[in-house]
Order: sequence, then structure tokens, then C-alpha cells
Amino acid sequence: MTSLSRELVFLILQFLEEEKFKEAVHKLEQESGFFFNMKYFDEKALAGEWDEVEKYLSGFIKVDDNRYSMKTFFEIRKQKYLEALDRNDKVKAVEILVNDLKVFATFNEELFKEITQLITLDNFRENEQLSKYGDTKSARSIMLLELKKLIEANPLFRDKLIFPSLKASRLRTLINQSLNWQHQLCKNPRPNPDIKTLFIDHTCSPSNGARAPTPGPLPVTAVARPSSYAPLGAPGGPFPPAPTAANVNALAGWMMNANPSSSIQSPALAASSMPGPPNQVSVLKHPRTPSNTLGMMDYQNADHDHLMKRLRSAPSVDEVTYPAPPQQASWSLDDLPRAVVCTLHQGSTVTSMDFHPAHHSLLAVGCGNGEISLWEAGLRERLMSKPFKIKDIAACSVYFQAAIVKDSSMSVNRVSWSPEGNLIGVAFSKHLIHLYAYQGPNDLRQNLEIEAHVGGVNDLAFSYPNKQLCIVTCGDDKLIKVWDLTGRKLFNFEGHEAPVYSVCPHQKENIQFIFSTALDGKIKAWLYDNMGSRVDYDAPGQWRTTMLYSADGSRLFSCGTSKDGDSFLVEWNESEGALKRTYSGFRKKSAGVVQFDTTKNRLLAAGEDNQIKFWDMDNINVLTSTDAEGGLPSLPRLRFNKDGNLLAVTTADGGLKVLANTDGMKYLKAIEARSYEASKAAVETKASGSSMVANVNQHMNKVERVDRSSPAAPLPILNGVDSMARSLEKQRSLDDKSKTCELTEIVDPAHCRTVALPDSAADPTNKVVRLLYTNSGAGLLALGAKGIQKLWKWSRNDQNPSGKATANVAPQHWQPNSGLVMANDLQENFEEAVPCIALSKNDSYVMSACGGKISLFNMMTFKVMATFMKPPPSSTFLVFHPQDNNIIAIGMDDATIHFYNVRVDEVKYKLKGHQKRITGLAFSTHLNILVSSSADAQLCFWSIDSWDKKKSLSLQLPAGKAPAGDTRVYFHIDQVHLLVCHETQLAVYDASKMELIRQWVPQDGFSGSIASATYSCNGQLVYAAFTDGNIGVFDADSLRLRCRIASSAYLHQTSSNSQNIFPVVVAAHPQEPNQFAVGLSDGGIKVIEPIESNGRWGVSASVDNGMQNGNGRTASPSITNNSTSEQLQR
Repeated sequence: MTSLSRELVFLILQFLEEEKFKEAVHKLEQESGFFFNMKYFDEKALAGEWDEVEKYLSGFIKVDDNRYSMKTFFEIRKQKYLEALDRNDKVKAVEILVNDLKVFATFNEELFKEITQLITLDNFRENEQLSKYGDTKSARSIMLLELKKLIEANPLFRDKLIFPSLKASRLRTLINQSLNWQHQLCKNPRPNPDIKTLFIDHTCSPSNGARAPTPGPLPVTAVARPSSYAPLGAPGGPFPPAPTAANVNALAGWMMNANPSSSIQSPALAASSMPGPPNQVSVLKHPRTPSNTLGMMDYQNADHDHLMKRLRSAPSVDEVTYPAPPQQASWSLDDLPRAVVCTLHQGSTVTSMDFHPAHHSLLAVGCGNGEISLWEAGLRERLMSKPFKIKDIAACSVYFQAAIVKDSSMSVNRVSWSPEGNLIGVAFSKHLIHLYAYQGPNDLRQNLEIEAHVGGVNDLAFSYPNKQLCIVTCGDDKLIKVWDLTGRKLFNFEGHEAPVYSVCPHQKENIQFIFSTALDGKIKAWLYDNMGSRVDYDAPGQWRTTMLYSADGSRLFSCGTSKDGDSFLVEWNESEGALKRTYSGFRKKSAGVVQFDTTKNRLLAAGEDNQIKFWDMDNINVLTSTDAEGGLPSLPRLRFNKDGNLLAVTTADGGLKVLANTDGMKYLKAIEARSYEASKAAVETKASGSSMVANVNQHMNKVERVDRSSPAAPLPILNGVDSMARSLEKQRSLDDKSKTCELTEIVDPAHCRTVALPDSAADPTNKVVRLLYTNSGAGLLALGAKGIQKLWKWSRNDQNPSGKATANVAPQHWQPNSGLVMANDLQENFEEAVPCIALSKNDSYVMSACGGKISLFNMMTFKVMATFMKPPPSSTFLVFHPQDNNIIAIGMDDATIHFYNVRVDEVKYKLKGHQKRITGLAFSTHLNILVSSSADAQLCFWSIDSWDKKKSLSLQLPAGKAPAGDTRVYFHIDQVHLLVCHETQLAVYDASKMELIRQWVPQDGFSGSIASATYSCNGQLVYAAFTDGNIGVFDADSLRLRCRIASSAYLHQTSSNSQNIFPVVVAAHPQEPNQFAVGLSDGGIKVIEPIESNGRWGVSASVDNGMQNGNGRTASPSITNNSTSEQLQR
């Protein structure tokens, strides 16, 4: 169904609602599936009309659509079942069990069995989980709260929960407007027409041959309503004034340039005799235009007419003659950015570039291998790179999955900054776009992945329809789409007959629109509505064309290449749809497509013939050209910064050059000088670094530097830096809004939010050795050294409406009514045991051990469901298999790894390869590997398919340090990067290559060893706990320290032994990236969050020391020159 048909359904729904046709309203809602009436759904559910509830729901979802739909139907049928039991209607309960609930048995057999057992109880409230079930009314209300959450989270209800905002009686108003229009076209309009039917078009019959009066508005009585109808509520009655002749003629005036040879008239106007100026031409329905004119499609509405009038910023081309342009530029050639100031080696073909809108030397780069990078041209440094990764392949369509299987290559087609510079949009060559949030030099986070088009996404731009930042995309599927920042599709523009190549959103006064170009040479314009394209141009060359406005938005240009290789750079007279001027200077036929850019309302540049060519906008002849000292491809891509003083251009060897004018050179020198002065102050803090100062050349105009984060770089990075020279380039300021790279020190409890879990420190001898958040994020599970597990849950209330874990509210120490405690089987020497724990994905079961047998506990009742794997050997680490909850990977103290199948009570596999006890296990389903770690600082990589050992590595320990101590491993959410935590270091490995990328070792400010570490839930941070009481928050990409939280900030220094308390284990919240919890050596547990005014932990800091990859090369510490530097040195 088209978007207009969909809107018509909404108009009918509004009409039926206003006329009180209640049953018809909800029937149409259900059958169309366009609007889910939550109020109606609530009413039926609270009334217990379960058949109607399911019937209405089935118009939108089915049981097996997804997990949200399945859970929705399950909750309804469960409630119906419980109500039958509560009425003691066992016959009805059995009927519901067999007919309604049995379908869920295939998905969760254990749950179905548990539900079946309820029928054997005299009162189902005897079941632990249902002990708090109240009366029917309250139970239905609680169920509805859960259903609302499921419905709102279900993607199938997207755009279906909110009724469009419509004026009252919109359908009746449209009918009145139509009648007005019909009356306006009458040859013999009467002042008081008698309209008796809507089934045929209205016409006025002539009255005895008398001359017809001037048409005016139809009377209010034109369409009679029953007396019971509600009033229209529109000012001036139901009929608005008829359009004036001037308004009618404005649209025709737009068509002055239409092809005069065409005589096809609009059917609506062919028989009319509307007055108009003598030179007015007929409105063409589908004009055929030559390549230098545009034809306007006949879409006659108020918005269209308004747009046309606003765009008419120049007189008709018939009335204007253009004098020969001056042959000399009115400004100096020194204003052109032609001097090469640096060459940056990307390492892959650059396909798209864009300068930051505010920080004019920050360049985003997209590559042919799908990678995006950020370069700081002022420092000649690549700040970061993000390889292409699919966020969730399972959520992608089968078409995309098939395309990736057939050809896994992925290229960036467009990279673009948002107008404020806080977002980067990336369009890829297959289906996807990515949206990244940018918050600083080392803080680029993927916010969104959208499967936007079928085939390639050829272009991406940002726009502001209705003052809302949106993303505009186009693709091979011939569509243009508009998305909000949550990934919701707002508009879907159809009309092109070939793949859409580019989009150009723009605003003229208060009219917002989008130009689009397609591979058949068509240029169309769209308003943000569903009325179709407003114009239809033919682009010169009729193939690949891009369009750009001048910086002030007053002049429109396009550049493109024909299939024959002829290139065209032109300016449009947009008020007439004609070419205003065509620029000369393209020398030869091109094998590809010429790219161009504009700057400062006066300059054009295009890449062609291994050169950059410049034009004055007012002169068709080439102003000058440069080869940028050679090395450019035949058709280089180029991009100006906003000030026009820098120009980035691609090179033939997979890199780019930055060219500058005099102002650009000064700007880059200022950035370099600020960085030098800041790093100089930091280096002078350390005598070991002072010798490097003299080696820095502050006046580099031309620098060529290989980026060390490129694929060719052979060495890992230590503590976020890769050489002494890099330590001199740490502190930089992106702009006045950016935060500096200073270490945040938190020593005062007022500077963070903490909550102590009640009863957590009741037994100081039972230190917390393992700590887990529940997967729902609403609870914390702790395992103590004595094998006792405790559970805390946060309740949903006014202080905590989300019901998730928070530092604002203390949770409840939760226990079942039976008083059972989750206590593990202990051996005599349990003090030497290694406690271990793992939680099932649905939070239903937890398994743990403390030197004895492994126990499987029910999380609701705390009952022991099973025990297995009696020692020896003892288990030391537990993890559920990611693809089968019935299989558990168990690390043992005899250095083996067992794979135990709970269902058949049998060890299926046993892996041998370590020499000491297993201390960590981590699966990567993306790479299909298991990584294990052992107490001798060894890592092993295993293939999941064959269980063969692929590689074994030893941690690079400091000189003289024995290979001992626990080693933990954690996969990043990308399932490729691996965090390794050892008491001596944090390290990140590329698991796909099984190579070390970077290390961090404790230094100034950290006198203790590392006790525990983990990734934040979004993979952007690493939390690390230290035995001296400090907690460090690190940037996950660079392992640079962002924030240090001293023990004084979260521990109450009241007792004599408080100085000996330290965090033993740290856990990250599964949904809140800036929340973590620590288990303490005294048995206490703290949940810690940043203060609400900040919302996040610190910013990147430069605190660097140590060895590079253990090869003895030393990097000088670089400490921020603020008040925290003294604290760090103590």
C-alpha cells in the first residue's frame, strides 16, 4: 500500500471515530495494521475479554514473529490460565493449557512443565514465583504494564503506536476543498450552488444564458450534515476561501521554460477557460525537456506552489542576458589552498572525506575496505580508525546476508559530519549505514546501524526537517529515505527509474527540500511529504551527477560525467530550471566520475587529469590548476574545509595530501604550537623527557609521516602511545566546545554517586571474589570466599522508574520466603579453592563452585537443581556455551578444559594445552574461537569447530616477574578485540590475528597491582580495580587513562582497617555503560556512577610509561599539566 493510501486510512479512522462508529474503527485498525490503539487494548485486557484481545493483537503480530511477540502472547495466555485456576475451573484451565500454552513448549519445555504442575496444586500461590499474586484486577494491571513494555520494544509496532496529528474533521475539510476547486473550474459558476452528491464531480448549469458571475467561495450549506454530526471546528465554516487567480498562475509561471513544442495539457485544465496572462503556457503533465532545461511535474498543491514562489529568486531567463564574464579574478591566487603541507598515509584507497564543521583541521576519511579514520591535519596524526563491522548480522535481511556471503568486501561510499560536528554518518556499498557519536579525539562510538537500502547506499547527508536532525540516504533500490537518529524511517521517496546516485538537502527561507540525482541523468526535488517529486531536470551528461550549493545557499552547482567520459561542471538558474553557465577546462574523456567541491561563495574545484582545477564561480574559464607535487590519481577526490583555507585530496598510493593557503598554514602552525607547548610542559615535569624538546621542529610546513595505527605498523602501543615523539603530541584542543585530554581525578565522595548494598559487609571474612550483574540489569549476584551467593534486586518505584540497578537507590537483599541460601559444596581446604560462577542468559539459573562439586541453583527459589563434576580435579572457571545453554565450558585446576552437557550428565570434550590451572575462558562466535588463560600467564586460542589449538601465547611480563597470577580474558562487543587482565598489566589483542595490539602497566598514582578489569557494556571503556584501592577508567581503544577514582571517593574512612580495604572484583552494568560495581575485600559491594551533571567518566588523559611490546624501548611518561599531576607523582 502506498504512503498516500496509508494516510487515507488514518483520515477514515479519524472520521469513524468522530462519527462514533466504534466497532468499525477498531476493525479497521486491526485489518489495516496501521495503528495500534493502546487505550482500546487496555480496556479489553482489563475487562478480561481475552478472545478480543488476541484477535485485535493478531492484526499486528503473530506468536512466532520474534521474542517480543512470543512473550506478549505468553503473558496474555498465562494470565487467562491463572484466572481459570483461581476460579477453580480446572476444565477451562486444561483447555487453555492444551490449546493456548502448549505452543510455547517447543521454545521452553521446562517452563511449560512448571506451568503444567500448577494445575496439581490446591492454590497456585504455593508456587514460590506466584506467591505474591493478588486479586484478578491487580494481576491484570501488572500484566498490562509488562505488555506495554513488550509492545513498545517490539520493532513490529514501530510507527504504529502514535496516531498522526490531524486537524479536526480533516477528511471533510479535504472534500470541501475539492468541491471548491471543482466549483472554481465551472464554466458557469453560480453564487449559491446546490451540491447534492459526492459521487460525481460538481458542475453548475448555466442560468438562462446569463453571464456567470465571478466565482467565489462555496456556501457553508454546500455539503449538508446530519444534525447529529459534530461541528467541523474550522474557522469560517467548512469551506475555506477559493484560491485566487494569482495563486493558480504561480504554478503555471514556473513552467515558462517548458518545451513549447509539447501540446499535451493537463486533463483538469484542458476544458477550462480560466483567465490568465496572455503569455501563460499550459501546465505540462510530463514535459520532455532538453538537457539545459528542467520540466516541472504537475503536482498542484499549496506547499508545492509555495516552494516554487520561494525558489524564484531571479527573473526569467528570457529577460536576462549575461555579459561576457571578466577574464581576471577579483582576488589573489594566494587565496587558493595550493601548497602541500602534509601527506597522510591511510593504507587503503580513500573513497570519501569530510572536514569537521567547527574544528577545521579534523578530517574524517572513508576507505575502500570499509574502514573510517579520523586525522588531525594540524598534528599530521591519525587519531583513530574503525574497521567495518556488522553490529548484528542476525538482525539484517536475508538479502544482505546473501550479499555478504557472496562477496564480503565492503567500501565506504560516503562519510559526512553532522552540522554540529557531534555525529558522523557513513554510507556503505552494501545495504548499511552507520552513525557514530563523536565526543573527542579518542571517543568515537557507533550509535546506530540501519539497513537502509537494498544494494549500495550511494549517498548520505544530514538535514533539519521541522527542526529535527535527520539522515537522508539514497541507494541502488531507486529510493530516497529520511531517518531520525533512532533509526526510524520518516519518509520514503519513490519516483526515480534508476539507482539514485546522490542527494542534496537544502533550505530556502522556510521551505526545506531535497534534490536527488539518478544514473539515468534525472534530477528530482522532494518536499518532506508524500506527494512525490516536484521537479524533473535532465542533468548534463545524463549519468552520474552530484549537486552542491554555495556556502550561503544562494547558488546551485552540479558536476558529473557521462557514460562516454565527458565531464560537465555547471551552475543552475534554479528559479527557471535552466543552465546559467557551463565551466570549461576539462581536457580529456574520463574513465570515472569527476568530483568537485565549493567554498566561500566564490570558488569551485574539481579533480581531473591528475590535477586539481580551480574556477572563480563568476568565470567559466579555469583560474589555475595544481598537481599537488605529483602522485594524484587521474580523478582525485577532494574536499575543502569550512574556511576554505585547507583542501584535502586523495593520492594514487592509498593516502591523501592536505593543501593550504597562507591562512591555512597559520592555522596548522597554531595547532602544532599549542600541542608543542602543552606537551613541553608535560615533558619538563619528567627529566627523562626533557631531551626530546629540542628535537621538535615547531615550524613544519611540509611533513610526511606514516601513521602507526595503519596495517603496516609492526609494534603494539603501550599505555596509549607508540613512541617518544607521539608523547609530545598528546594534548590538543579540538575547539572551544571540546574537552581537553586531562586526567580526571575523583577523590571526594561528592564527585561521584555510590550506593552500598545492604548486608553485603555482614561477614568481613567472606570477601567478594566474584560479582555479576543479572542480564536484565536489575540485580547483582555476588559469590563470597566461603561459597555463599547473595542476590540484590532493585525495585521499580517513583525513585527508580526503570527498575534497573542504580546508585541513586539502595536495592533489596533478596531471598525466597523459604529462607534458603545459595551455598556451594565445600571441601576441607576451601580456603585454597578458586570460586567460580556463571549465569544463564535468562537469569533463571546460576551455577557456581568453590572447590567442591558444581551446583546449579534456581534463581527464584535458590533450590539446588543439580550437582556435578565432583573433584578432583576442581573447577576454577565456568562459562555457558554461547550457542547452547545445556553445555558448560569448565576450566579445571589440572590445566584442562571440560565441556559438560548438563542434559545428559556427560563430559563431551576435554582440551589439554595449558600447564597451570585455568583462570579464564571467553568465546567469540564471530571468529568461532575459544580463548583460555591460565595461572602461568599463558593464552591459548582454540577452534570451536574442531577444538584444535590454533596458537599459544605468553604475556609479555616485566623483567624479573615470574609467570604467575590469575589471567582473565574478556571479548569486546565486536567479538574481535580481546582484553587480557593480569596483575602486572592490561593488554588488548586482535584475536583474529592472535597478536598483541597495546599494553598498559600500573604507574604513578597506582601503587597496587591490578585486581580485576572488564569492558563496559558498549565496549568504549575498561574498568580496572587495583589492590591499593584505586579504580581506573580507561579508553578501550587506546588504553589511555581517562579517570582515576581514589578509595576516598567510595569508601567511608571510619574504621582503623579501612585503609586495607580494596576492590577485589569489578563488574560492568549490561545496559548502562557508565555504571559499574565493585566487590570489596571486606565483603562489601558498591555500585558507582558519575554524577548526573557529567553523565560519563572523565575524558582521555595522557599518562604513559613502560616498555613497548616488552622489547626494552621506553616511552617517557606524559602527565597532564594540571593540578592532578602532583597527585599522580606522589
